Amino acid sequence: MTEYPTIGAVARALETWAPPATAQSYDNVGLQVGDPGRPVEHGLVALDLTPAVLAEAQAVQARLIVTHHPLLFHPLRHLTPSSFVGNLAFRLAEAGIALYSIHTNLDAARGGVSFALADVLGLTDLTFLRTPAETRYKLVTRVPAADAVTLCGALADAGAVVAPPFVGTPEVRLEAGLDRWNLPRVLEALQRAHPSEEAPFDVYPVVQAGGQQGMGVLGRLSEAVPLPAFLDRVAHRLGAGSLRYVGRADAAIARVAVCGGAGSDLVRDALRAGADAFVTADVSYHRFFDVLSNDGLPRMALIDAGHYETEACTEHLLCTWLQQRFPGVTWSRTRSKTSPVQTYIPHR
Repeated sequence: MTEYPTIGAVARALETWAPPATAQSYDNVGLQVGDPGRPVEHGLVALDLTPAVLAEAQAVQARLIVTHHPLLFHPLRHLTPSSFVGNLAFRLAEAGIALYSIHTNLDAARGGVSFALADVLGLTDLTFLRTPAETRYKLVTRVPAADAVTLCGALADAGAVVAPPFVGTPEVRLEAGLDRWNLPRVLEALQRAHPSEEAPFDVYPVVQAGGQQGMGVLGRLSEAVPLPAFLDRVAHRLGAGSLRYVGRADAAIARVAVCGGAGSDLVRDALRAGADAFVTADVSYHRFFDVLSNDGLPRMALIDAGHYETEACTEHLLCTWLQQRFPGVTWSRTRSKTSPVQTYIPHR
């Protein structure tokens, strides 16, 4: 008999890649609806939860839907079918289907949304466009020498990087480095594995250059192309019905910055990085002026390719990642285009 992973096990794996603590403060990520103890035989991946996606999940008997955009951004006052969000949450609960959302924490993860977008556009030599300083922690504790190996193992299992112990008599001093988001888990492991009723410890913040989290991606094309050819590449590879952009027609595009979804706050980062073009979405009218020089000419091409269009690649990214880590589960990518936005092009 096949033993399937639980919803909780899938969630923990995703959160190792994209820790919830790295999500933006306004965001709501993680398990939104469902029982983490239930097994998953079939999972469905989509950018958004829509009635069509829910119907598709029911048709294939999926027990879990993984979306990029959360359904529940704000607290619900009532769980009734009287609103779009409430109706979907109500129907999920009735059908026994769980919903897990991995949003701005996946935007910030190495190998996340913007990396997938860069891959679709054919960019190489990928690095984060913005890498803020990260606060890590150093945990220091003392433990009887006889218990040092056991405690080291427990801390390592919880995700800490344990340094070789400082040998003492009758105690040894242990130091471990850990990520900010993992501090509660490591402290829990310390208290559980330490022989004392109350484990002695000190925690020190350590600010260092970021590496595993960032925003946006910077890469390059194999060879420079004129801006019109690059615009054609973006539109075709992303399936965009139209593009909003500013740029010089005679510009040569080789160094490219991208950010899936709303990334216009990274415009100045792209300019500082020397990007020839920046592809993102949800660019306001006034933001396009930020790339103009004093004489009014574009210093960089700024291209708004659409929110759905720059993030639809997330479905393939998640489906592939989950299939590799949970091969016993059947993972499907939705057949529905979840964006409600359409483009009208008048006949001339």
